[in-house]
Amino acid sequence: MNTKALLEPMGSWAWWRSWLLIFLGCSIMGAGFVLFINPYNFVPGGVYGLGIVLHNIFPSIQVGTFGYMFDVPLMLVALLVFGGQFGTRTVLAALYTPGFMNILTRLVYPDAAAVESLDPALLLGGRLDLSNDLLLTCIIGAVVVGVGQGLVVRQQATTGGTDIVGMLLQKFAGIKFSTGIFLADGAVVASGLVVIGFGLGTGDAEPAGWMLTLYSLITIYVSSRVVAYMLDGASYDKLLFIISDHHEQLKRFIIEDLDRSATYLKAKGMYTDAARDMIFLVVSRKEVHQVQHKIKEIDPRAFVVVTDAYDTFGEGFKTLPDKNEIQAE
Repeated sequence: MNTKALLEPMGSWAWWRSWLLIFLGCSIMGAGFVLFINPYNFVPGGVYGLGIVLHNIFPSIQVGTFGYMFDVPLMLVALLVFGGQFGTRTVLAALYTPGFMNILTRLVYPDAAAVESLDPALLLGGRLDLSNDLLLTCIIGAVVVGVGQGLVVRQQATTGGTDIVGMLLQKFAGIKFSTGIFLADGAVVASGLVVIGFGLGTGDAEPAGWMLTLYSLITIYVSSRVVAYMLDGASYDKLLFIISDHHEQLKRFIIEDLDRSATYLKAKGMYTDAARDMIFLVVSRKEVHQVQHKIKEIDPRAFVVVTDAYDTFGEGFKTLPDKNEIQAE
């Protein structure tokens, strides 16, 4: 059998799937900005957050256009640091997203004047005006943007902007990817408070500008959590240390019923000074109660410690990450 012939179509499909997810993620992220972030003057960091700030000073220039202005130098850095393949994905994603945002903005607003004002009352003819529910709006926008950004970064690409800064901080400073983005975006939020809240450069301060800053911080936090979830998933694994005199029964249960394995650790009782074997077992959150009930059935006198397993790699769990793979935590 020609194994190579079988693997090539799969590899080709993986390549196309990766690019499809990149452009899908960019589109979702762009839609989140256009529909839920830009009209309400939330400044959720990044080049597009900075674009929102500058759009208030120069309303004739769209937010997406400012994205182009800041993304180019950052993309050059990504090309130099992360290599050709990563850089190619970054360049295309970062060039596509601002253009998509500009096109979508023109589609959802009735005329050029509305595009300049970004008045939510004119968004889709007023059918998506959420001005009276700003907290809900910023959360929805954060989730949508986070999902889009997470899809892109999972393909080892980036939409440009402060996510490149986050990757650089992770690579060279050992800072979490999501934390790096959070720190970089803080400076952008501060600029939003100065320009939108205090009216510097516009002469028209928002009456509740400081509230918009709070909503912006909520947006950043929620979107960073969504990105972290998209990258690493929800880690609900549990780690159990079990001391019991009924090892054979527990062994059969773990191997046959749970379809897992475990490890014996050498232990020594402090009071009795007797050597004992302790079972080291990692299970999913859903399996914890099953294990606890079975231990109680087999050995009610067993000593059991249950704790969170932050990350679990290996057979039956996640695969170990590559050297340059982006991780949220």
